[in-house]
Amino acid sequence: MTSLVVALTISLLVLRWLAQVVLERLNANYALRHAGKVPDAFKDVVDEENYARSINYTQAKSKLELIELTLDGVVLGVVLFSGILPFAWALLTRQLGAGIWPSSVFLFLVGLVMSLPALPLTYYRQFVLEQEFGFNTTTPRLWVLDRVKGLVLATVLALPLLALILKIVQWAGAAWWLWAWAAMMLFQLLMVLIAPVLILPLFNKFSPLPNGTLRDKLLALAGRTQFHARNIQVMDGSKRSTHSNAFFTGFGRFRKIVLFDTLIQQLIEPELEAVLAHEIGHYKRRHIPKSLGLAAICSLVGFYVLSVLMQQEWFYRAFGFQPGQTAIAFLLFALVSGLVTFWFSPLAHWLSRRHEFEADAYAARVMASAEPLMTALRKLNEKNLSNLTPHPLYSTVYYSHPTLLEREAALKGAEAVMS
Repeated sequence: MTSLVVALTISLLVLRWLAQVVLERLNANYALRHAGKVPDAFKDVVDEENYARSINYTQAKSKLELIELTLDGVVLGVVLFSGILPFAWALLTRQLGAGIWPSSVFLFLVGLVMSLPALPLTYYRQFVLEQEFGFNTTTPRLWVLDRVKGLVLATVLALPLLALILKIVQWAGAAWWLWAWAAMMLFQLLMVLIAPVLILPLFNKFSPLPNGTLRDKLLALAGRTQFHARNIQVMDGSKRSTHSNAFFTGFGRFRKIVLFDTLIQQLIEPELEAVLAHEIGHYKRRHIPKSLGLAAICSLVGFYVLSVLMQQEWFYRAFGFQPGQTAIAFLLFALVSGLVTFWFSPLAHWLSRRHEFEADAYAARVMASAEPLMTALRKLNEKNLSNLTPHPLYSTVYYSHPTLLEREAALKGAEAVMS
């Protein structure tokens, strides 16, 4: 059985890598097929120069992705099958024992060490690739500071959570997976509540949207859609990148609308109003509770599967461990589960794209026209050098948002229904 598990894990690792590489090459080659001339469908969206830059940007990102995917696969393979994990675990337990806190530190350190090989490529992406195409606005000092802050936050938040879950396993008996899942859900809810107040301000500055016609229009939109927001804030996203976004955070009277300063620079007032209407559409169609509910169900299934695997000797022995070590079961499950869940990601992205269509339709209805949102989407695709012609299979697997052509076709259909 042990040999079978090893062979199956290696096969899944190689198959995932092959699928990812094939998808990247399909997408890059598909973009090249449209190079040289702006397709008729995009003549009103982008000029020839920016269209050529978008294809070059797609090619550059694809080449880097191939390196990152290969590195990730190699690191995971080495960690799982080189014997380094059993060696490190034995060393730790000899020195500190296998108690809850030493075990939690071990799990945390494994995740931290596994992230280190990707740091040079992350730096390259920001300061070479993004810089070359005019998106990078951050500095090496800020880049390092972001990662130090992230490490401190992860230590403060993740270590106690790991210790709590390991303690629940000891305390709750056979039903531990239900209690651990409940603890995880409470933790995630707590993060949703405190992140806008305590965590996001550690990385970005939030300022009230100045008085003026834009603020008046956005507040009027929130009023007529009965979207009660505490205030509208502007986030200084431009200190890291020229990419843009908009979102809302918080619950009830603590809800607030957030616009990237780059978004305000790139769009005119009716377009910004349409973008906000789209975000309100997500709220009105209850997309966030639906997504959280689905994630909760998947998490529950994951905890149950782990509880079953935890009882199987072959699950430990296949990777060089003695059976019955709770922390090791958690670690191994975290490492290998992605080899399976990768194949289900198209389903999650399909649901996300469906939500985007629904939010677009809501925005068109609220604005009494699809035009403001369509022009906003065209500008954002052009400014971000988005791949306007992704391979259909690639977008099916990876895209959480529909393509520009798909969104425009759906918006035109929604507008026709309104008229």
